Amino acid sequence: MRDPYSVLGVKRNAGQEEIKAAWRSLAKAVHPDQNHDDPNATVRFTEAGRAYDILRDPDKRSRYDRQQREAELRRMEQMRRQQAERKTKSEAPPRMSNEDAEDMIARIFGVDSRGQPAETKAQAQSQAQPRPQAQAQATAGPAQDARKATDEPDAEKAAPGRGVAPASNLISAIIRRIRGSRAKVETAPDFVADVAVSVEDILNKVRPTVETPDGQTLRVPVGAGSTDGQVIRLKEAGHRIEGLRRGDAVLTLRVIPGRFRVDGFDLKVDLPVTIENAVLGCETTVEGPLGTLPVTVPAWSGSDQQIRIPGEGLVMENGERGDLVAEIRLLLWEKPDDKMIDLMRSLREGLYL
Repeated sequence: MRDPYSVLGVKRNAGQEEIKAAWRSLAKAVHPDQNHDDPNATVRFTEAGRAYDILRDPDKRSRYDRQQREAELRRMEQMRRQQAERKTKSEAPPRMSNEDAEDMIARIFGVDSRGQPAETKAQAQSQAQPRPQAQAQATAGPAQDARKATDEPDAEKAAPGRGVAPASNLISAIIRRIRGSRAKVETAPDFVADVAVSVEDILNKVRPTVETPDGQTLRVPVGAGSTDGQVIRLKEAGHRIEGLRRGDAVLTLRVIPGRFRVDGFDLKVDLPVTIENAVLGCETTVEGPLGTLPVTVPAWSGSDQQIRIPGEGLVMENGERGDLVAEIRLLLWEKPDDKMIDLMRSLREGLYL
């Protein structure tokens, strides 16, 4: 569905009276009874009614505005993350092994992975593996000693492979260290996201996709029990951290506006009705999720009046179905008018008073 503000031609800070006036004006202009030669008149009239349904209800309007803001924030965050990833790839420091990360954490904690003091470990390594420089000192002259004293710090700085440890290695090393002294941390954080679906996707069990931060594409199961706001948990499909069990993916379904509107497991749809049929009542049809359905419009049915058709909504987990709610769309005076009733009766039944 297009942006409801654009459909009605109002600003995003428009008041309720302005929105109502815009809807009345647009409904008159695009009503199918006034546009017999336009095959898209019903579609435009339905779109206008759908836009008005969202903006006239403060809760629906607030929810729509919030979803639009969240979608824009997600788009900006994705752009920022992509830029950061490109920058990281171009400026990535030398990789450091898990052993290097363990040594770094050992210096912080003061003990190695076996519980020995870090200093003792360093001394043991020094004794077990004599440095080649020590052997060379036996035959080196004073000049070589002086040169070594000035050159060794630079050589240490330039030693290959001594970069900054990747964040994942450092985190894993810290967690392993904590495991040895505190309660065990076993699971990585969950991946939380919203998934946009249409009513047709739910009815046809079309599985939408969502991409995780590590580039994996998840297919989200929808079907019985699926509706707006449903939370779906996919086991061990969330964030990855070395040494931990993978977190879950926690996904919330968000039904996008379309031909139907979702209210729990009920489906709402617009039902355009002419003025004479609204005044006198009529038998007509409405498009349901599985085809055309007959519906009875009671006499003097005003705009936004609902006609409930049981068992034609979304499927619940227990196999039962919600209802299809047809909402009448037309314009009438606020109070019944006897002259208008007589006029509509004469137009429909051919009576002349």
